[in-house]
Formats: sequence, C-alpha cells, structure tokens
Amino acid sequence: MGEGCATALPTNAWNWIAVWRRNYMAWKKVALASLLGNLADPLIYLFGLGFGLGIVVGRVDGTSYVAFLAGGMVATSAMTSATFETIYAAFARMHAQRTWEAILYTQLTLGDIVLGELAWAATKAFLAGTGITIVAGTLGYAAWPSILYALPVIALTGLAFASLAMVVTALAPSYDYFVFYQTLVVTPMLFLCGAVFPVAQLPEGFQQAAHFLPLAQAIDLIRPAMLGRPADSIGLHIGALSIYAVLPFFVSTALFRRRLMP
Repeated sequence: MGEGCATALPTNAWNWIAVWRRNYMAWKKVALASLLGNLADPLIYLFGLGFGLGIVVGRVDGTSYVAFLAGGMVATSAMTSATFETIYAAFARMHAQRTWEAILYTQLTLGDIVLGELAWAATKAFLAGTGITIVAGTLGYAAWPSILYALPVIALTGLAFASLAMVVTALAPSYDYFVFYQTLVVTPMLFLCGAVFPVAQLPEGFQQAAHFLPLAQAIDLIRPAMLGRPADSIGLHIGALSIYAVLPFFVSTALFRRRLMP
C-alpha cells in the first residue's frame, strides 16, 4: 500500500518536464489553430458585449464597460483554456490514446504525469490569457506598465483550474460526463464571479458564494492590474488560488492511482 501511494506522487521536482515537453512537441504542429481557437471565444465576448452592451451600460466602476470586461475575459480565457485542455486532451491521452500507460513503463510516476499535464494546461492558459491582455492593451483598454503584474496571476489561474478539472478527469468514465462540469460549474462561474458585470449587482447570497470561487479570486487580481489600480487583499487571493491548485492535485493523483493501478 505504501509503495502504491509513493508511485502516485512526483518522483522529484523535474521529471514532469518530460511530460510537458512531450505535449508541447505534439501541440507545436497545430499551435496556430490552437491559439486562435483559444482566443476566439473570449474575444467574441469582449467585442460583442463590450461594444454592443457597453453602449447601454455606459461606465462601470469608473471605467468603460469594455475595459471592465477585458479583465474578466482574461481570467475567463485562462479558466476555459486550462479546463478544456485537461478534461478533453489530457483525458484522451489517459483513456483513449493510452499515452499515460506507455509513460508509466518509464521511470516516471503517475504523480510526474499529472504534474506535467497540469503544467502544460497552465502554459496554454497563460498563452490564451496573455493574448487577450495584449489585444486589450493594444486597443487602449488596459494600462501597459501594470499589465505585467497580471501575467503571473494568469498562470496561477490556469494551474488552479487545471487542477480542479483533473479531479473531474479522474472520475469521468467517458467524454459525455464533461458536459455536466462545463454546464454546472464552469459556465455559472462566468456570471457569478464578476467577469461580465460587478459582483455587487448580485443578490447577497450569490455575492457571498462568489467570494469562495476561484474565478472571482483571479478577476480581483487581474482586473485592477489591467486598469492600473491597486488590488485589495492580494495575499488572500493568491493563497486561495494556490489552495485550489494544490489540494485537487493530491485528490486527483489518489483517484488516478485507484483507477489506473488497481
């Protein structure tokens, strides 16, 4: 039993890089299409809602609605990119393609594989979020000097959502079950966490619930950085995102050990 638990944990601090590199080499062949796909959805929200609904809404929290929306779309793009990479691509490598099974015949452990997959999903989330940030800054909806403060948060956001999605991947028998996570968890966060309108506009109960959600923590850090404003409770938000990144990792590795190493 002890040996089984050990194999579910990373061997060392570096082995995961081999998994990350393997995924990067495969992704490189479709990199442009992948990047455009990750940017399309949040950009549609940014321009569709920003310019369309922005005419009706006017200014929000002392800034234009498009600039307000930009911070939410950066965090949302990191969330969706990391989530989709984990629940679909990582699941395919684990279940259908049996890539994980092949890797387990090397010196890498299950923990190394999961950590590498999380790092890769966070990398794709970082690329997607940074792309939206650059577009917003180029159009004048974000303050260039302070944008740099948002970049580490984008990566941490991707890692947190990849870690959460990895638990779903460990539990799902097939692709069909992912729609429940998308519909019941990911999509509600888009509207509860202040991505498209201020959390203060929600009923009191929903406001309290939003404070515990990872997307709200990310938005509370990314939006002020993009607007050139100081953020409140920085340590609390970073700590919350770190918990969302670390705890599900251990849960998912335990679940994968039961699934792949009976």
